[in-house]
Amino acid sequence: MTSLLQVEAPLPDVAAPFADAVPPLTVSQALLEAERCLYCHDAPCARACPTQIDVPSFIRRIADGNLRGAARTILEANPLGGMCARVCPTEELCEKVCVRNVQQGLPVAIGRLQRHAVDALMASARPQLFQRAAPVGKRVAVVGAGPAGLACAHTLARKGYAVDVFDAHPKPGGLNEYGLAAYKTAVDFAQKEVAWLLDLGGITLYQGWVLGSADQLQALRADFDAVFLAIGLADTRKLGIPGEALQGVHDAVDFIAALRQAHEKTPGRPKLSHPPRGAGRLADPGGAKNLQQVPLGRRVVVIGGGMTAVDAAVQSAMLGAEQVTLVYRRGAADMSASKEEQHWAQTHGVTIRHWLAPEALLGKEGRVQAVRFARQALRDGRLIPTGETETLQADLVLKAIGQTLGNAWLGDAGLELAQGRICADEQGRTALPGVWAGGDCIGGLELTVEAVEHGKRAAQSIDAQLRSA
Repeated sequence: MTSLLQVEAPLPDVAAPFADAVPPLTVSQALLEAERCLYCHDAPCARACPTQIDVPSFIRRIADGNLRGAARTILEANPLGGMCARVCPTEELCEKVCVRNVQQGLPVAIGRLQRHAVDALMASARPQLFQRAAPVGKRVAVVGAGPAGLACAHTLARKGYAVDVFDAHPKPGGLNEYGLAAYKTAVDFAQKEVAWLLDLGGITLYQGWVLGSADQLQALRADFDAVFLAIGLADTRKLGIPGEALQGVHDAVDFIAALRQAHEKTPGRPKLSHPPRGAGRLADPGGAKNLQQVPLGRRVVVIGGGMTAVDAAVQSAMLGAEQVTLVYRRGAADMSASKEEQHWAQTHGVTIRHWLAPEALLGKEGRVQAVRFARQALRDGRLIPTGETETLQADLVLKAIGQTLGNAWLGDAGLELAQGRICADEQGRTALPGVWAGGDCIGGLELTVEAVEHGKRAAQSIDAQLRSA
């Protein structure tokens, strides 16, 4: 992460930027909403869910007052169902095809009902629903404790495998912990969900462990019966324009990660398990950051058009920035952030500008002061500059133009790569025998719910192959 700017004065109402953006349903609200479900036989909502949660079934259980049964239905299909209920773009998936939405324009609030059921389970005296099968005597290594890795580990542990999970960060959770706006996952839910997953047993977590060479991967292959790579995307794309090294220019993912850790009050170091043979170097675990270490600005420009750009922009506005502008080189319809995300930004103090591509970052005495943009237009389907420019003042610039796989050694290790991702089939099998992969490192929608499905499928494939060996 680049060096962080210092905030000279305490921030007012520090708790507000970390508060829950969407309050949970009350019991009566959940019952009323559940009664709106038509319990469709063909369930288009379930088919639209990447993890195929039986939506009508869990909603019916909520209507019957059986929250534990509803949570079981959800978590059987999606072990990270609580987080997905918070961050999944339900408006583009299950709720979009809800019959109530198609007929009346008002879908059943599937995501909020899902959260209601899972949160009730997590708060109960007996939150653990599942038991491990008898040990099968085989070990699987999972590299990456994000959604794909955790889903794979949990699925395999339920089947009786011993699973070792290796992760580079001080905390498990991947982007659920480090990559989402604080207002989406309040009250440290990511860690509560991980604790619930680990409570199943059979999963050993190694934190601060970095996979960084073909030799390390070979060591894992030698020591374990199977390896699942859920390594995410290690690098961020560069703008490639003058001034990118100026102070005050940061990657949005780093900004969000720093902010999510900043509200912690007690610094500390993670407990590290003893690394196995072939372990990578320990990442610097650091400690909890103070909010004064997070880069903040009065005039913030966010460059990008995806969910990360929206998260960074809204968080900046919530933290008191006087002016926040999100700038995208194409039109609104081309933004990967959904219409709802765009509307959320615009109603929370963010101005969205389109058809502007960054041309240069302008500064004085080594610090950014403005961004010059070239106006863009479509000509015969191609994006070209019009010759006009526009300059926006900025003391903080956040880049959110995408991430890349990095890890150039992966190809040398025998993995097939294409378009900056690891090649894997529908079951997650790679070109390297005994190695599966899933999550953002193989591409796709790059959603938490899709990563969970990748992990589940890979676990089922691993189980099928090892049992037939």
